[in-house]
Amino acid sequence: MKEELVNKAYEVAKERYAAVGVDTDKVLDQMQNFHLSLHCWQADDVMGFENNGGSLTGGIQTTGNYPGRARNIDELRQDILKAASYIPGTHRLNLHEIYGDFKGEVVDRDQVEPKHFQSWIDWGKEHNMKLDFNSTSFSHPKSGSLSLANPDEGIRQFWIEHTKRCRAVAEAMGEAQGDPCIMNLWVHDGSKDITVNRMKYRELLKDSLDQIFATEYSHMKDCIESKVFGIGLESMTVGSNEFYLAYAATHPGVYDLLDLGHFHPTENVADKLSALRQCIEERKAGNREFLSAEEQTRRAIEKMHLPEADWFMEHCLGAFEKNLDELGTM
Repeated sequence: MKEELVNKAYEVAKERYAAVGVDTDKVLDQMQNFHLSLHCWQADDVMGFENNGGSLTGGIQTTGNYPGRARNIDELRQDILKAASYIPGTHRLNLHEIYGDFKGEVVDRDQVEPKHFQSWIDWGKEHNMKLDFNSTSFSHPKSGSLSLANPDEGIRQFWIEHTKRCRAVAEAMGEAQGDPCIMNLWVHDGSKDITVNRMKYRELLKDSLDQIFATEYSHMKDCIESKVFGIGLESMTVGSNEFYLAYAATHPGVYDLLDLGHFHPTENVADKLSALRQCIEERKAGNREFLSAEEQTRRAIEKMHLPEADWFMEHCLGAFEKNLDELGTM
């Protein structure tokens, strides 16, 4: 009875969408080739399996104690498969480093290796679920409010080594699954108090990124993720979107990841479109330095998957490359 009602409702919706030129059957077919990367940490409140007894830090606003959360790696995998069963299509899984299969052993983050994720690789193959990866800078005795931008060279090198090893894990995942593993880098670095010397911390972060990305891999892709601010770090985020966008634009092979779930309410796609317009104006003026930034911004907008933004780019953006006489003939 319930299935019959759902089918009838779909037929009604199908007719209404058809009236405005949308073929819903075609859309459903296309969705089979759209792959989400599910967040493993939603199943256990960002606890992971490090077995270090520490608490959640770095602006992570969870407690790890909600009823029914996964308590071990087997329960986590069961919950992931259950969630995936409700989502049409074939999807990926995004793992944080703290979700390694450490088998009860205490493995510090600058010692993590691909072997700690071999069981995940095998599990992914078994269930036709490809893997993506994240380094983990929070909830560690050396986290504090700064990791890759920490003036303490010992702490900074600890996190550089951690992230290098995470890239090696991502490379092993990508090679094993025959599809590039997307390796996302987000650090919580910032300040709650007003920071006088912001340049200092961004120079440190840039140097850390340069060291991390010095090794080239062929089975993974690098993303750098910004935040407007982190909880407890409201005055300044070292890895701001402007910083990461500029870094990605000048470092081919590194992509700027736009986390729409952490944008400030006043930020929207219009900010990106206006930035793209500025790149076009600079290119028209003969400034080729903005070519890379223009391409990066275009890709960032396309990844938002907003029909209205796509329409604007297809039908309106070209007008900004024309003079008044040319506009008069359009």
